[in-house]
Order: sequence, then C-alpha cells, then structure tokens
Amino acid sequence: MSSEKKKEKPIHSLIAGATAGAIEGFATYPTEFVKTSSQFGGAKEGPIGIIKTTLRTKGVKGLYSGCGALVTGNALKAGVRFLSYDQYKHLFADAEGKVSPARSLLAGLAAGMTEAVFAVTPSETIKTKLIDDSKRPNPRFHGLIHGTKTIIQEEGFRGIYRGLFPVMMRQGANSAVRFTTYSTLKQFVQGNARPGQKLSSGLTFAIGGIAGLVTVYTTMPLDVVKTRMQSLEAKRLYKNSFHCAYKVFTENGITGFWRGTTPRLVRLVLAGGIVFTVYEQTIHLLGGRL
Repeated sequence: MSSEKKKEKPIHSLIAGATAGAIEGFATYPTEFVKTSSQFGGAKEGPIGIIKTTLRTKGVKGLYSGCGALVTGNALKAGVRFLSYDQYKHLFADAEGKVSPARSLLAGLAAGMTEAVFAVTPSETIKTKLIDDSKRPNPRFHGLIHGTKTIIQEEGFRGIYRGLFPVMMRQGANSAVRFTTYSTLKQFVQGNARPGQKLSSGLTFAIGGIAGLVTVYTTMPLDVVKTRMQSLEAKRLYKNSFHCAYKVFTENGITGFWRGTTPRLVRLVLAGGIVFTVYEQTIHLLGGRL
C-alpha cells in the first residue's frame, strides 16, 4: 500500500520531534536504566532484582542515574530523527508524491543512521558509562557535566563515539522498522475510517505502541552489542563490535542477544505511544502540515 503524504515544515518537525523525545525520555527512563544495567557483563540479575538493589543502595534517585544525558540526547535525536525522516520520505517519494512501505523503510533506515551520527552515539555512550559507573561502590562521575568532561579528558572525543557502528546499525533498523510499522498501521486505520476523520490520541498511542513492540524483538541483538561496546570496560574486553558479538554468544548463548528485552519492551511500547502522540499533537498545535 502506498499513500500521499502532506509535507511537514522542517522547523515544525524538529520542534515536535525534540518535544516528544524529551517527554518520552524522562517518562520512561527507569526502564532504560534497568535494561542497560541488565546487559552489562558479570552476574545476571533480573529486572526486579536490579530495581530492588538500586532502591536499597541508591534510592529512587538511583533509577535516574544518567537521566540528564538521555533526556538531552533523546530530545536532540528525536528532533533529528523526525526532521531527517520527513526529508528523506519526500526525497524518496515517487512522481505523484506517494511513499510506499519499501520507500518508507529506506527513509527510516537513512534517518536512523543520521541520528546515530549526530545525536545518539554521544548521548548514549555517556549515559551508558554513567549507569555503569553508578553501579560501583564509589562512583567517579558526579553528574552529567562532570562525567562528560572526565570521559573526554581521559579518552578524547573518540571516547564518546565508542560503539558508533552498532549504534548506526541499531538506529537504522529501529527507525526503519518503527516508522514503517507506524505509517503502515496508520494508513490502514485511516483507510477504514470516515473521509477526513482524524485519528484520536488513544488510537495514535496504540499504533505507536505496536510499532515499539515490533521494533524491540527485531533489533534487540544490536542493542545488546551496542550497550556492551559503550561500557567502561569495553576498551579492555572487546576488539570491535564483531568480537563483542562473539563473546556475547560464547558467554551467554543465543539468548544473550535478547538480554534486557523485558525492560526495553516496556520502554519502547510506552515510548512509541508517547513519541508519536506528542509529535502528532505538537505538529497540529504548530499549524499542521503543508
């Protein structure tokens, strides 16, 4: 199925995407903390165990370790993601302005790789290192600014771009699957609705949530490798992303690539619903599409 899309103003895409990303990042951060913590090497601890241990040793504040990096990065990457996707989508449209699922998939892939380079890799590397450091008896980093400054001083800018390849692969796959699933389901629902009828926020949230669910199970292995490559010990443990994937397989078996699925599933289902709902509502408030 293909459809004709009205064009969003670039500045509107950027503002709406950044707003949606910031709200979603803060609302779902505890699930990201649990997911990331469960993917580090060492003794395996389930999501409930991680939450209990963190609350007992660090309090509720512990579940938000590294939150500033993710919320800031989430706003930036969502703004870049939606801006890039909207531009690629219209670039790949056919002569009639229609975008087929295959072209939407290509636009999502390109948008994901764009956001990986300009926003995701630095923010997620810092977030991952902050979470990893917070698990130590005596953390070295004192917040986002101090942690970022220390990482750059010790490792250079390469330190915040560690794991770029798996991040590009994961974000490209994430955006390709998420945008294509969302747009396809949205087109299907609109095709069965009355002409001119707008989708309700509840229905938009549900479609976004389903898109998040599909994204989790198809891209989880890339997420696990990405997290391992951005940990504090990555430089010592892994030669490259392929070596990291090999070690995950030999140490944990094939199921090791789906470690942390439950908290990531919770996060991306909620994230998909929140992001697309806030984005659509913000676009509407800013004046809609051209």
